[in-house]
Amino acid sequence: MTQRQTWLRQRRAGVLLHPTSLPGPGPLGDLGDEARRFVDFLADSGFSVWQMLPVGPVHKDLSPYGAQSSFAGHTGLLGVGPLREQGLVPAGTPTPDARDPERRTLVARALETFRSDADSEQRRSHERFLEQHRHWLPDYALFRVLRRLHGDRPWYRWPAALRRRDSAELDRVRAGNEEAIELECFGQYLFFEQWSGLSAYARQRGIELFGDMPIYVAHDSADTWCWRHYFTLNANGHRQASAGVPPDAFSATGQLWGNPLYRWEKLAEEDYRWWIDRFDVQCRMFSMLRIDHFRAFDSYFEVPPGARTAEKGRWRAGPGRAVFDAVFAALGPLRLVAEDLGDITTGVEALRRELGFPGMRVLQFAFDGGEDNPHRPANHVPDAVVYTGTHDNDTTLGWWESLDGPARTRVLGVLGRPDEPMPVPMIRVALESESRLAVIPMQDLLGLDSRARMNMPGTKSGNWRWRFQPEQISPGLVGWARNMLHETGRFPQGEPEEDQ
Repeated sequence: MTQRQTWLRQRRAGVLLHPTSLPGPGPLGDLGDEARRFVDFLADSGFSVWQMLPVGPVHKDLSPYGAQSSFAGHTGLLGVGPLREQGLVPAGTPTPDARDPERRTLVARALETFRSDADSEQRRSHERFLEQHRHWLPDYALFRVLRRLHGDRPWYRWPAALRRRDSAELDRVRAGNEEAIELECFGQYLFFEQWSGLSAYARQRGIELFGDMPIYVAHDSADTWCWRHYFTLNANGHRQASAGVPPDAFSATGQLWGNPLYRWEKLAEEDYRWWIDRFDVQCRMFSMLRIDHFRAFDSYFEVPPGARTAEKGRWRAGPGRAVFDAVFAALGPLRLVAEDLGDITTGVEALRRELGFPGMRVLQFAFDGGEDNPHRPANHVPDAVVYTGTHDNDTTLGWWESLDGPARTRVLGVLGRPDEPMPVPMIRVALESESRLAVIPMQDLLGLDSRARMNMPGTKSGNWRWRFQPEQISPGLVGWARNMLHETGRFPQGEPEEDQ
């Protein structure tokens, strides 16, 4: 295939906010009324993109990057409001509390109503959903039921017959847990219905949803249990190699992520069907999609089993563009962004350019290294998405407050010695950037400090919990944003971009 032209053609702006960070009475934000109010805020301010983190079902650590499935949605995001509108729960149904993080009680109540009162169109919609997602949904529902039956232990600690997916044993479990399996499937139906409603509302307001696809899957996931032959796992389900990155300036021992790696040769034998299905589900949900750790498609770091750090490992050749050629042949052109942060080789950059994927620029990374640092504003390119910071960074105000005097002097020199308080200068530089899409984390728009940080890489607790409050969005913020987007040529003009 010839080199593809980038699909990113217009100057636009968006906001990075995970739905769990939305306000509301429940234990986490959801896809209900507050999500639509946030869409209204974006549209009224002149933003045209809502970027979020992966929305799969999380484990207890709440990390969106370690989901229990690459295909399923997180039912903890279900909103009560849309269920009331559908008549599936009565008008006084309370918002679920923290004791029911997956909203199973809410799903059960909706299923009971559906069974007795659903009209013919609702039933046809449900049947279409089950048919469209038959390649992953039944096994995912069974995985979830089995996990609960075994005290939420990971599947590779289940009895041997279940680990190896003995057909007779699985049939026995299905026969004895039909209602629980149906409940899991119905929860997914509700999630995708609510997602479809939010997506349609966003389109009406001129807002496109921008998603995020982790390259790797969690070791304890329905993916690895169902398709073990695609992953570096032994007969008992234990890892034979793990993903990570070697030591660098940020970590003397590297980063050991713990995800199993892919057996790319097995995926190739089946024409990358699993990847095609994965992209199909995600790109139906999102108008554009960020590919996390894109460099691993060119080369990935393999850490041997039993290692406690990523100090010992080796680089292995990835599949290159073969995966994407198969995906594009099956699904047509997709609007994908490559997460090309960190140690990026000429091979990774060549692959990104070949595929026509925009890369990323992060302003918090712009002030170290030499003049050729790609994150410096002077080195930005149109074919990129620019951020003040990402979900893994401190807030820009928190980052600024952590700098010493010389570092602040260096930052101000690059920014042109602005007289505005942080984080306004960084937001302004991001919006003025040559890069066609600028995305600002909501924490930076609100001018929040480190207490609003979303994630601290390398830590296991206290992450992914930040939420904003409704009163933090003021008419003054909307007006300020509109003016900034007009001044920087990012206010929406005409129709959203079409696939190229």
